Amino acid sequence: MGRKTQHPILNTRINLISRRLITALAFFLGIGLLIIFTNLQSSYGFTIIPKYVYSASIISLPPLFPPKPHPLPPTLAQWQDSTNSGDYFSQVTTTQVGYLVWSQFPVRVYVEPPKAVSEKQAQAWVNAVLQGVREWSIYLPLTIVEQPEVGDITIVRKAPPLQISPGSNITRARSAQTTYELYTSNNVLSHRFTILLSPSQTGEYLIAASRHEFGHALGIWGHSPLQTDALYFSQVRKPSPISARDVNTLKRVYEQPTSLGWSLVDNSKIN
Repeated sequence: MGRKTQHPILNTRINLISRRLITALAFFLGIGLLIIFTNLQSSYGFTIIPKYVYSASIISLPPLFPPKPHPLPPTLAQWQDSTNSGDYFSQVTTTQVGYLVWSQFPVRVYVEPPKAVSEKQAQAWVNAVLQGVREWSIYLPLTIVEQPEVGDITIVRKAPPLQISPGSNITRARSAQTTYELYTSNNVLSHRFTILLSPSQTGEYLIAASRHEFGHALGIWGHSPLQTDALYFSQVRKPSPISARDVNTLKRVYEQPTSLGWSLVDNSKIN
């Protein structure tokens, strides 16, 4: 009395379903993973929100070897801040592959010429963007390329998707957005960036937006709390140039460990 009778057919079906669920989970954990991190901003004030997109056609990330630092680029190794201005490295966010540093130089930059404007307006836009970009070339080697397929960082004149304000359904326009994706090339884990700059940005604000977003694409995945830094979290009336604190932060980022730029194959086991 009161003893439960186990049904053999039912138990077999339950075990079969359990095995299938475990197999499916293992498959999805092992498939390729594309990660896109998006800088979301209202006006120019950013909050960094990770957005994960899974794809079976990209790369299988795990297992990764322990991240390790790359040698400092000579331009950053030679940098010395005589003002002792400090940095905001504590505000920089790491990722599951470590810090977003480049290890192959020069970093190739493609600026897409706008198509919905006159040739003169398009050239003026490209020139303003390049002004903001080239300010960083003092600290890291960059080169401008004409072919989009070879660009490590691509900059496009396009309105970023609307942002939904946290805790409400109100949407806000953004003046810029920076995203990155991971991929493999010759068994080396690599990344590339896409920067969207709103057509509403013009003049010195376009230059400032380009300067700011490009700082993210070079590896400063975070914001400064001070208005005197190019990576200040909000747009200001008088945009700041690249500061000593910006460069100090960039240098500290490039001293950190990363899985980017390293082989996914254990070469020590290859005969």
